Amino acid sequence: MASNFWTSSHHKLLMDPEEVDVVHPLDRERGITVEDFKLIKLHMSNYISKLAQHIKIRQRVVATAITYMRRVYTRKSLTEYEPRLIAPTCLYLASKAEESVVHAKLLGFYIRKLYADDKYRYEIKYILEMEMKMLEALNFYLVVFHPYRSLPELLQDAGINDTSMTHLSWGLVNDTYRMDLILVHPPYLIALACVYIASVYKEKDIRSWLEELCVDMNVVKNIAMEILDFYENHRTITEERVHSAFSKLGKKP
Repeated sequence: MASNFWTSSHHKLLMDPEEVDVVHPLDRERGITVEDFKLIKLHMSNYISKLAQHIKIRQRVVATAITYMRRVYTRKSLTEYEPRLIAPTCLYLASKAEESVVHAKLLGFYIRKLYADDKYRYEIKYILEMEMKMLEALNFYLVVFHPYRSLPELLQDAGINDTSMTHLSWGLVNDTYRMDLILVHPPYLIALACVYIASVYKEKDIRSWLEELCVDMNVVKNIAMEILDFYENHRTITEERVHSAFSKLGKKP
């Protein structure tokens, strides 16, 4: 795996914000709107997290899986790449990429345990088949750099030893995977935005430290605003909204 973000495939794959939430023509034909698209991705991010929590997979694997899922849908349609199949497949592939391998049978067991709805229940053979399709959709680019890597260094450099602020910063980073930030911004800027939000919330003055950093603080503040806007606009996801969005995709193949 590449050790330098700036020479990695992750850096080369960064997109402009307006390129991320583009509804595929096949999905538009089904009546999928941009809001539906965002909602489905958010729901599947939560699904991946929930499944991983029960299997007891570390957070980095979850983050990589969600990144894969979000990358796939910048290229492929929801119609052709069924989200409820893509989500567990992403987790399965990410577990191998992050060297925390989860056996497909275990994955299938927990899917059946968590979901009575047949629309979520795919046999192992379908997950294995989708893995190959997904690899092609990702162009075999599996390297993902995460804000988790930069966060401890930033906290230490800022002289932040407050446990509650540290926990808040980590929690904020976790929540950024409910958005598309990882597809748009370098991970260290996402981490810095989370530290910035935590400092404001905890009334910790780190302005002098921020001024010494060689970063565009306008970009950092824009990321922070996007995170805060997400909290404001997505406090809850109602089952009705999720069901309505998914109903447009049609029946399980």
